[in-house]
Amino acid sequence: MENVKVTLTKSLIGAKPNQKATAASLGLRKIGDTIVHADSPVLAGKVKILAHLVTVEKA
Repeated sequence: MENVKVTLTKSLIGAKPNQKATAASLGLRKIGDTIVHADSPVLAGKVKILAHLVTVEKA
C-alpha cells in the first residue's frame, strides 16, 4: 500500500469537538506534528474532516 504523510498546519483552537477528536485519533496534537499512515478509506475520511487544518502528501 501507498503511504501518506499528514501534517497539522493550523491550530485546533476553535475547532469543533469532532475535529479535535479526529486529530487526536491520528496522533496530531501540535502544529507541525506529522504522521505517516498507509492510505486507506478510513484515513481519507479522517483527512476530509480535517481538510482545512492539515496538508497531505505522498510519503
